[in-house]
Amino acid sequence: MEKYLYLGVNAFAISFPLLRSFESKIQFAKKWGALFPAILITAAFFLIWDHWFTVMGVWEFNPRYILGIYFFDLPLEEWLFFITVPFACVFIYEVLNYFFPKDPLKDLGKPFVYVMVPFLIGLGLMHLDKWYTSVNFFIGAIALVLHFLAFNDKYLGKFLFAYLVHLIPFLLCNGVLTGGLTEEPVVIYNNSENLGIRIWTVPVEDTIYSMTLLLMNISFFEKFRSQRTIQTVKS
Repeated sequence: MEKYLYLGVNAFAISFPLLRSFESKIQFAKKWGALFPAILITAAFFLIWDHWFTVMGVWEFNPRYILGIYFFDLPLEEWLFFITVPFACVFIYEVLNYFFPKDPLKDLGKPFVYVMVPFLIGLGLMHLDKWYTSVNFFIGAIALVLHFLAFNDKYLGKFLFAYLVHLIPFLLCNGVLTGGLTEEPVVIYNNSENLGIRIWTVPVEDTIYSMTLLLMNISFFEKFRSQRTIQTVKS
């Protein structure tokens, strides 16, 4: 049964959001027309990045905990990860928007960008010898800048709220994948390519990786949703 572990993490991540997608309050299923294009575009970017780092040896996947089905050097479970996790994260985003419509962290949106962008760029420049650290931090900074240029601070507070809340299930799922509950990790990181700082068993860089993944999905999701709204009004 060990070979189903990564598949099980994917199933765990998406199960509750999928089951609750059809309830009457959030009505998440009605937003899938904007959600799935956002997921697919973001997944394409991350899978290219993922393949690059896998081939380079920045990380690898433990055959003990996966089915052994590969596409372009990546296991099936890794492909599913970029569907199930964004689906769950945007669900969290929408649930928070429903229960906190006034955007309680709106005033923190701009300061977050102003602080995080130079912070990430600075750390990236300081650790150019570490592929995961430098590339991850640079991409995170670019994603924040592009989002800010596209939307200003319209969604930043909502994104930040969702990001902070998502860290709880994120650390749980990534903790499982990085060996927090098993003899060996599912995803094996080359520690010479990261800072070696762990939260539980999760490399600290993963918090920025997940930030970028969530931000890109929310950016495209809101873009496609606004376009659908405009089309509905015109029709």
